Amino acid sequence: MLLGEAVALRIKELCKERQLSQYGLHKLSGVPQSTLSTIINCKFPGMKLRIIYEICEGLEISLNDFFDSPVFDRENITD
Repeated sequence: MLLGEAVALRIKELCKERQLSQYGLHKLSGVPQSTLSTIINCKFPGMKLRIIYEICEGLEISLNDFFDSPVFDRENITD
């Protein structure tokens, strides 16, 4: 899977765990809902770490917690 797909999958996992919609994540993180939608639909050409950081802040997790997932194992990323 591509890195952008892995990020989208991880965001979906975290939202599902917390029973959050994209709108709920937007309210917690301050990341515009349109940006979240673009990321989740894998249409974001160049994701900035700052956006992932803001999502993590909204979810009250660290960047380490975000990337600590099998989704990001080297064998799962193709780009």
